[in-house]
Amino acid sequence: MLDVRKMKRIVLLVGICILGLSYGCAEKDTTFLISKEKIGKLDKISLVRDLELIYEGDSLVKDTLSSRISRQRKIKVYEKGGKHLLTLTPTADSIPTIENITIEDPRFETERGIGLKSTFKDIQSQYEIKKVVTTLNSVVVFPKGSPMYFTIDKSELPSSLRYSTNNIDAVQIPNEAKLKYLMIGWE
Repeated sequence: MLDVRKMKRIVLLVGICILGLSYGCAEKDTTFLISKEKIGKLDKISLVRDLELIYEGDSLVKDTLSSRISRQRKIKVYEKGGKHLLTLTPTADSIPTIENITIEDPRFETERGIGLKSTFKDIQSQYEIKKVVTTLNSVVVFPKGSPMYFTIDKSELPSSLRYSTNNIDAVQIPNEAKLKYLMIGWE
């Protein structure tokens, strides 16, 4: 009898250890994850005044000048080793939050695997395209149901479209076109 009880305890202990290890392995590192409500350590509701705490151990560099047109000062987030991670644009509210984020580090990726190293084909395979806006030097791609937007430099387009100011459709963008910017607009 004693051996059966001892065996049950050992099996139970081994089971608990396996469960604990599998739980620890299942937790995903979100340091560089982009979601609708969160970019790495930054939440959509994070206040600008809390950035020092959020990025403790990293460096924050704030613009010292603001133009007369735009009073918004950008805040650049650098990793401890000096790598530029994000550029943040605060809201103009009395209690400012973050309005816009520019992803600067290619380690950041969406839950669907899209990041700065992605191509237009990658974006199309993971997101439905809501609209494409043509600017003087680039095209901006807005996926449906997402606060993200992707900028593709016109140099990635066929020569017949590079110098045109006409609207460019998604079907005209080459699959291999690389991203210039990945941005998130939280409003």
